[in-house]
Amino acid sequence: MRKVILIVAIAISVLYLIFCVNRANVLTSPDGTITVEVNDSSMSVVVGQVHAAHIGLGLETNLRKYSGLHLDNMSRPEDIVQDYTMLTGKRSHCHNEGTRVVATFATDNGDKLNVEICAYNNGVAFRYELPTFSNEERIIADNTSYEISDGLRRWMQVYDRQGYENFYPLNTNGVNPDRPDNFTWGFPALVELAESSYMLLSESNIRHGHCGSWLVSDSCQTNVYKQQIADEIRTDNTPWRVMILGTLADIVESTLITDVADNCKIEDTSWIEPGVAAWIYWAHNHGSQDYQILCEYADLAKEMGWKYSLIDAEWDVMHNGGNLEDAVKYTCEQGVKPLLWYNSSTNWVGQWAPTPQYLLNKPEDRDNEYRKISEMGISGLKIDFFPGDQQATMDYYLDLLEDAVSYKLSINFHGATIPRGWQRTYPNLMSMEAVYGAEWYNNMPVLTNRAARHNATLPFTRNVVGSMDYTPGTFTDSQHPHITTHAHELALTMLFESGIQHMPDRPEAYRSLPDEVKSLLSALPSAWDDTKFICGYPGESAVIARRKGDKWWIAGINGLDEKQTLSIDLSSLGISNAKALKITDGESQTDFNIGNVEINSDNQKFDVECAPRGGFVITL
Repeated sequence: MRKVILIVAIAISVLYLIFCVNRANVLTSPDGTITVEVNDSSMSVVVGQVHAAHIGLGLETNLRKYSGLHLDNMSRPEDIVQDYTMLTGKRSHCHNEGTRVVATFATDNGDKLNVEICAYNNGVAFRYELPTFSNEERIIADNTSYEISDGLRRWMQVYDRQGYENFYPLNTNGVNPDRPDNFTWGFPALVELAESSYMLLSESNIRHGHCGSWLVSDSCQTNVYKQQIADEIRTDNTPWRVMILGTLADIVESTLITDVADNCKIEDTSWIEPGVAAWIYWAHNHGSQDYQILCEYADLAKEMGWKYSLIDAEWDVMHNGGNLEDAVKYTCEQGVKPLLWYNSSTNWVGQWAPTPQYLLNKPEDRDNEYRKISEMGISGLKIDFFPGDQQATMDYYLDLLEDAVSYKLSINFHGATIPRGWQRTYPNLMSMEAVYGAEWYNNMPVLTNRAARHNATLPFTRNVVGSMDYTPGTFTDSQHPHITTHAHELALTMLFESGIQHMPDRPEAYRSLPDEVKSLLSALPSAWDDTKFICGYPGESAVIARRKGDKWWIAGINGLDEKQTLSIDLSSLGISNAKALKITDGESQTDFNIGNVEINSDNQKFDVECAPRGGFVITL
């Protein structure tokens, strides 16, 4: 049945492409693979020969409504070249090319609305601009809608009080199997358009005055997803609405979210250092109250050669031999840089909420706190518990990032929104949580049985749009057990990209690992020069190769509960002859099979046998 649906979708798309080609209102990407047809109140997007989505256009302010739009004019297409460097993310040098137009629409009342549209080689981005805008005006509704074909596979998370910490279960009817009563969907959203053709929806470049948004549908129109802004936009433009298009490799490797973001605003970035961090909370939820336990994690970071150790919540009530100043001093003496947790004090506050609270909210308090901890020796902050995507919250994120620059402090947002391109604009942003990660082994028993499939979905969804603080690499158990193999857990540390990669397990867990595994984790990068998708399918498996310098780190996982053979092809990596360390599943869940293998031009295609919920790592 699925093949029939895909064949019909392709046939419709071919007819559509023939009809719209060479039209004056058609925009194409530089390589010709993506086509955008602009019509009254709408756009249609085709990738290759596959119809991606019909997009309804419209906007509403507190003073006027932009609906019933008539296409008035389209500017002449102009070339776009994005070429910039990143300190974190999938690659250090990013390059993309596109074609840009501005479509001007008119309402029946004569009001004008501009839509800036960019067709890149791997996607489409568009945003609204109001030619006339007053200080009293507010954008109160974005009436963009995406209509996709019925029956297509999609991986989307519900958006609720947990924000962006939900699963991405497969569905074909627009109904989430976990929450069939919920038709509110958070970004990013992945859709399989046809065989080897995909679309990922998200947004980017939220500035001061912007709010975030999500998608909503209803039980009667489950294939129509409408944009829902969190509250209001106080500027004359919206963030970019982004569609990443192409094969799974195009999706996974894409940098379109940062391509459309503002350029870096930090003049001197030499002090910004991605790295691996020891993390106390996963094994000891209240461990940062205890000076002695914190010292153990500083010792671990020193032993493993990790750059950072995080002092987590409740450090303000530290006891057992020392206080915060003592813990920072001890950590620095080990040659390790300390990171420090804060409550954002905008969401979970008051009695029972983790402390300290209300230290960063006011500009003058924030400046004093940043100065104090910087002088103490703190290198960065983990700021937690943010509420939703409202305009005031987005401004707060940006204020926290901007003010941290003067004191050379890096930032990691937890309990937070998804990345929206800020890592290009503010490279002191190391990572963001916004994921149902390993921390949930603390909270509920749900992750135990769903982790493998969930982990094999994240490279195609959440991690596409930016760094993801999942906290991988759990070899022992927290409050609730994990049933993924040790090789699976090892693979996650390089499969998942994060500018700060927190290693959450107990010191004794890492010390008990085989020497080859410890050496690998000791040398683990957290920022990459390149990323290549090797193979996989959402929820079933994922294999990704990442390069740092002249060394490739290849990680793969099995998302299924049965054995799986993964067919690996490394020919795209340009390797002629190399000796590789190969770590695969062993006899039991906790065992490794460790060996060396020669990779040359004759044996770059091979199979790897993965245990149920298993994985592997190859470094060369």
